[in-house]
Amino acid sequence: MPKITKYPRLRTKIYKGIGGQCYVYFAYDMRPEGKPDIRLGTDHAAALKKWDELHNHKPRTIGRLQEAFDKWRDVELPKYTSAVTKRNYAQNMTKIAPVFGQMTWDAITLPILREYLDRRTAKTQGNRELALLSVIWGKAILWGMTRCVWPATGVKNWKNQEIARTFEVTDALFNSVYAEGDQVLRDCMDIATATGMRLTDARTIRMPVNGVIRHKPSKTGKAVEFELSASPVLTELVRRRESMKSYCVMLLCTETGHQVSYTMLRKRWDSARDNAATKADLTGNTEFAKTIRAMYLRDMRSRAADLAGNMADASKLLQHSSQALTAKHYRNKAEKLTAVR
Repeated sequence: MPKITKYPRLRTKIYKGIGGQCYVYFAYDMRPEGKPDIRLGTDHAAALKKWDELHNHKPRTIGRLQEAFDKWRDVELPKYTSAVTKRNYAQNMTKIAPVFGQMTWDAITLPILREYLDRRTAKTQGNRELALLSVIWGKAILWGMTRCVWPATGVKNWKNQEIARTFEVTDALFNSVYAEGDQVLRDCMDIATATGMRLTDARTIRMPVNGVIRHKPSKTGKAVEFELSASPVLTELVRRRESMKSYCVMLLCTETGHQVSYTMLRKRWDSARDNAATKADLTGNTEFAKTIRAMYLRDMRSRAADLAGNMADASKLLQHSSQALTAKHYRNKAEKLTAVR
């Protein structure tokens, strides 16, 4: 017969430290469910309290965050329509789940969140990961998984400070990489700088109908239209595109007429940028080469903002809700002012 115990599924675990010391902690046995054990801590009295809540199914103020991670991934993540958003959230989940998944809700405090940010080498990305954790935490409260409030509620400036990227894509920078790219990359750079579209949208813009390009951006969902007659760049691109044999309806396609993936663009961009930087190094222009290597394909959206007539036009082109957002993150060229005397 199995051993009868007063506290079923309460396990006592012992492990040795580096110096040979022995440590004891308690855990809730999750082997029947095929899941990792839930750590209950080293204090016996506190462990029994947590065991009681888990074993007797009391209102869940204590449990594992992994349960919320699993449910959010299965229920909430599929609701997002943007493939980029889904991919980014999934990547963020792979970072926070191993760290916080086996922790209990009451074990996570603001100092622990701050320590995560301090240890995270990618500081801005760390902010994004904890922003997702906050979203999942809110859902867990609605699902009855916890009664604990988000540890950072009401606290300002607890995350890593973020500095807006300021990178001006000058004519020289643009032309140096453009000259090294194949036709697919050049077309993408032309579409992005002419329309201000994000890369996801630049890849999925459909062929124009009656001289008009219509598109619904994946992030905003607000439909936009571009008259071909107003853009010599797009007019030439469409003319060449119509002369090709194609198997897709996208404006941007490969030389064989197939749809272009993000990976195709990234590889083409990396190759063209490296070639341009190498040529600059060979001519002794090391600073220019360094600047080329610091440029991303997504910076073409910033170039579109700089090419716009003024801040209002740039903000409208990028479909921003405020000009302040455009000025902070995208429009980088200096504003021309007139001296007063």
